[in-house]
Amino acid sequence: MLVIALDTSTPAVTAGLVDLDEGSPRVLAERVTINPRAHGELLMPQLVDVMDEAGRGFADVDAIVAGIGPGPFTGLRVGLATAAALGQACDVPVHPVCSLDAIAAAAEVTGPLLVATDARRKETYWAAYDGATRVHGPHVARPADVPTSGCAVAAGELAEAVGLDAVEPRFPTPAGLVAAAALDSDPEPLVPLYLRRPDAEEPGKRKSVLTR
Repeated sequence: MLVIALDTSTPAVTAGLVDLDEGSPRVLAERVTINPRAHGELLMPQLVDVMDEAGRGFADVDAIVAGIGPGPFTGLRVGLATAAALGQACDVPVHPVCSLDAIAAAAEVTGPLLVATDARRKETYWAAYDGATRVHGPHVARPADVPTSGCAVAAGELAEAVGLDAVEPRFPTPAGLVAAAALDSDPEPLVPLYLRRPDAEEPGKRKSVLTR
């Protein structure tokens, strides 16, 4: 089973092709570029490079996995729109995955784990895990307000900011995305996980120039 894995929920632009024929995810090729302002420019070229390196075509793909966040609005929409379009073009299912779950699935931790990624505005997206099983979250909060009792280590780019020892990975990986996906069931709707309102708001009704 060949699975395309995409994630744009963090500053990392991530694309990979993963083989599941032997049960556990085996990455055939991947591209990860840290650039929070270039998700739209980099994602598809990286995926094309991945497919070329693996020697596979889009017609060979059996499923697509996409990180749904939590993450910033603009970057997250790039990954989800790309995944949806590819799923339609290739006629394959697209499975959503919480991006924090993907980080936890790739962390080599068997006990309590915290995952913390950058939510901007001096805040972090976070969730608590027992191994790769999420037990709390996801939430958004200031790093100082994230409860860390019972956890000794954290993964994600803001692991140190919440006051715990950091473990890899810092960003979602193709193997982690596929490991966290429910590929043996019908895919859930591809709905972005924002956790908070966008900065931009619709303008209010214009005040009439005739009003005194």
